[in-house]
Order: sequence, then C-alpha cells, then structure tokens
Amino acid sequence: MKKKSKKILFIIVSMLLILSGCSKNENKEKEKTNNDKPVVAEKKLKIIDEESNTRPYAVMINNIAVARKYQSGLDDAYIVYEMIVEGGITRLLALYKDANVDRIGSVRSSRHYYLDYALENDAIYVHFGWSPQAQSDIKTLGINNINGIYDDSAFVRESKLPVSWEHNAFTSTKKITAVAKNKGYRMTSDKDTLLNYSVDEISLENEEEKQVANKVDIKYSNSVITNYEYNEKEKVYYRSVNNVEHTDYVTKKQYTAKNIIIAYIDNSYISNDDKGRQNIDNIGSGIGYYITDGYAIPITWSKSGRKEQTVYKKKNGEEIKVNDGSTYIQICPTSGKITIEGPTVEEPTVEESAE
Repeated sequence: MKKKSKKILFIIVSMLLILSGCSKNENKEKEKTNNDKPVVAEKKLKIIDEESNTRPYAVMINNIAVARKYQSGLDDAYIVYEMIVEGGITRLLALYKDANVDRIGSVRSSRHYYLDYALENDAIYVHFGWSPQAQSDIKTLGINNINGIYDDSAFVRESKLPVSWEHNAFTSTKKITAVAKNKGYRMTSDKDTLLNYSVDEISLENEEEKQVANKVDIKYSNSVITNYEYNEKEKVYYRSVNNVEHTDYVTKKQYTAKNIIIAYIDNSYISNDDKGRQNIDNIGSGIGYYITDGYAIPITWSKSGRKEQTVYKKKNGEEIKVNDGSTYIQICPTSGKITIEGPTVEEPTVEESAE
C-alpha cells in the first residue's frame, strides 16, 4: 500500500509540475504577444497644444494695400480675424500661442470692436495707437495691452521700406513676451480654446444644406474683396485680396486657411465721428458659413457679451467642430456680399458639341 501511495503521490506531483510549467509558458507567450503589439501614439493637434495654458497674443495687423505686400507672420497665427474699418478697408487680428515668430506686422492702431475678440480669447492685446473709442474701452475694461506709442521696445521700425511711418512698425513674439512680463501681465490662461478642433479630418460632404465651395469671395466694400480658392490636393484654401495673391513678405509663400468661418454682422457709422469710424453689432446672434475641405454649410453665431466667446453652431443647434489647421474668421458686414462657387464646368469643344 505504501509503495502504491508513493507512486500515486509521485504522479500527482509530476502532473502539478507539468501544469505549472505550461502555465508559465502561457504567461510568457501572453507577455510576448502583448509586447509585440505596436504602440499607437495618441493623436495630437498640430495647430495648437490644447493642454498648454500659455496666454495667447492678439496683434492688430495692417491690411491696407500699400502695406499688405510687406506683411509677415500670418502663417504662424492659429486664428486670424478680418473686419472692416473706416474707409471701406479691413484690418486683421492675428492670434499666436506657443509660437516663435520673428516678424509680425506691420502693426496698426486699435478699434474698439477688435477688443471683443481679444477678450474672448483672453489674449494680451498688441497695437500701435488707438481710436478714441478703443482708448476709452481699453482703460474701462482693464485690457492687458501693449501699445507702440508707449511700449516702443516691443517694436522695430523698418524705415527702409518704401512706405510712410504708420506702416513700418513690426514686432515679434519674443519682444511681446519681454514687454508683457516687464509690465507684470498674467502669462497663463485657464480659458477654453475658442474653437472645437478635431484631430481626425472632418468632412462636410454628408451635411444637410452643404454646397461645394471651390471658390469663396467675401466683398467687404467696393475697395476690398477677400478671395479663397480651394486646393484639393493640399486640402487648404489659398488666400487673395482683390484677386491678387496674399503672400508673406519674408517667405514669399501665399497664405492659406484650413477653415473659414464667415459671420454676417451689422455695421454702422459712429455718430459725430469725423473719420467715419465704425460700430459693429457683434453682441447678439446672426448667420454665416463654415467652410472646409471644399464644402460650405450654413451656421449661426451668438455672443452674449464682450468677454464671452462667440459660439458657432450648425442649423441643428450642434456646435461646429473644425479641422486641425489655421482658421480665418471673416466678420462680414450684412451690406457686403458672399459668393460661394462650386466646380467650374469647362465649355464643350467643337467635337463634343457635334456629338
């Protein structure tokens, strides 16, 4: 019996050892399999770092024809606003965040309604001079600003350019940072990013009320028509003004936009202003378009206060998401005209007509 018991015990122990060895081998195989799996990197936005709390800069950019040919720095901005000013011309407000840009400008004077768009992005506002309305509002609203009239170390004069003095002041992100820190401005922000970006490509092709948008013309006045033409291969819109390519003076490259947001907003003349300065009714709501990757859809916009962010929604009430890339926000007067064109149809040849 003892011999038989020992034999049975030996068999049991042997089986346990075998099972234990198999289990270890299985675990090793599992570990090997898991280790062999490719590590998929998390997708991140390229246009901005959404996890960064760096406070952006909002810079007033000259856009009059004589100065436009010497412009620089728009291709490094993540958002550019375009709005009308007196005389039927436009100025730009370019936003920079975590960017290293050596030449931005030329920089021009402030208008009070541009402040609302600096405020909605919690940006340090950079300008060279101001209108009486802007001067008053900057003080009343307590806006952190850098004004070339007083903060000349933030700017450099490019006096060799063949333009008058009001068109030759330029800045850089390095200069802005130095002056902002010296003035004791807050350099971080906890405000949400204005737009909802998507790391995955968004197509409007299946949206209701979409239309093909290969060419977009935005008429601000008889003096300024902003043009965009879609490049299907690069999936961006090339920007022109009055059908003249809008290019960077340093890089010689034409500016492009991944996203175009158009907001129709009423404008009017300020009473008793001998310069013809404007008001725009941007507190409230209205209509517009969102355009990307060759398609446009109608949208609505709403802004509840000067510091509150503008919200852009589809007709169904869903907030829009935008593609990863630069965005031009075109604040267009309701008196202006927007033309969105689809594919160009070539005229048939003689042979085709005969058929």
